[in-house]
Amino acid sequence: MRNGIRLGVDVGSVRVGVARSDPSGLLATPVETVRRGKGDLDRIAEIAAEHEAIEVVVGLPTSLSGREGQAATLARDFALKVAARLDPVPVRLFDERLTTVTAQQGLRASGVKAKNQRGVVDQAAAVVLLQAALDAERATGRPPGSPVTLPA
Repeated sequence: MRNGIRLGVDVGSVRVGVARSDPSGLLATPVETVRRGKGDLDRIAEIAAEHEAIEVVVGLPTSLSGREGQAATLARDFALKVAARLDPVPVRLFDERLTTVTAQQGLRASGVKAKNQRGVVDQAAAVVLLQAALDAERATGRPPGSPVTLPA
């Protein structure tokens, strides 16, 4: 397992959930919810710098069958913009199937009512995403997902 803090980014159409790992890559914790739109890339870059992130993992939403739809295209586009903004910090795409559903279930189980989840569900989804990526790296010994490469 590589040493260093990673960020998990769960991209939505309105909000972006951000989570971070501890330096040993064992545990993901929520950081904040960033509003999509003007300044979102700047804020993610600030968070990455604040935490001295060695890598950013962006969730790639796919259907249960593995197909990519419009949300995956938006996530890929966002990941490319993050990669350009954070270069040379690596950005990776990681399958995030069911992260939001898992996050909502976890919040419900801990007593957070559905109407109160909106502000934190994106952070919780980023935690689920990043934890899955950390676990995958620990299990395989390889960085999770696939790298985002900038055009030449």
